[in-house]
Amino acid sequence: MKPEQVHQGHRERLRQEFISLGAESFSEVRALELLLFYAIPRRDTNPLAHALLEEFGSLDGVFSASVQDLCRVEGVGESIAVLIRLIPELYRKSESVKNKRERKVIDSTAAAALLARSCFAGEGSERFLLFCLDAKKQLKKQEEVSRGVVNSVTVDIRRTAELALKNGASACIVAHNHPDGDVLPSEEDRLVTRRLTEALAVLGIPLLDHIIVSGEETFSFLDAGLIS
Repeated sequence: MKPEQVHQGHRERLRQEFISLGAESFSEVRALELLLFYAIPRRDTNPLAHALLEEFGSLDGVFSASVQDLCRVEGVGESIAVLIRLIPELYRKSESVKNKRERKVIDSTAAAALLARSCFAGEGSERFLLFCLDAKKQLKKQEEVSRGVVNSVTVDIRRTAELALKNGASACIVAHNHPDGDVLPSEEDRLVTRRLTEALAVLGIPLLDHIIVSGEETFSFLDAGLIS
């Protein structure tokens, strides 16, 4: 049997297993191998899947990597890198549209953490988000206040307050991510939270919580007693 026939048979078995059982039955390397089928039509993708996981540490690390960083792995071209980045980007886009349509009620730390995690899934750069809530704590609008690189995002207090006012927020929650894996707040995070609380209070808009996300972990300023 020719090598390409062997690869084709393996690909078809993997596809059928996914159709029957979903991705939960797959190891990280086999799941990534399957995805790479659609960027590499006639080559064994297993070695490249291993190389990506070795470079970035996990499937989450692969999906959080930038196009530029992905392209530094031997065998990864721009088309492969874009395909990999497309997965988390489409997920976040889908969640954002769903949140707007459903007007989710954010009335607990768990609900705020779930919302924040969905917004930062697979995000490799630090972002700061504002969630504007109505009087029933339904999500009215989600705004990106700022975006930076890993561990570097500048929060404009005035712009955040202006966005809350523009969207007619009755209350707000803010969230940002720590791509480096440490979910605990820095001194700068604490300072920004205090300044935001004060700025929004002048407008009669309470800041209900500040959520930090790192992977699946979250930190709540409210639960930690750092916001009242």
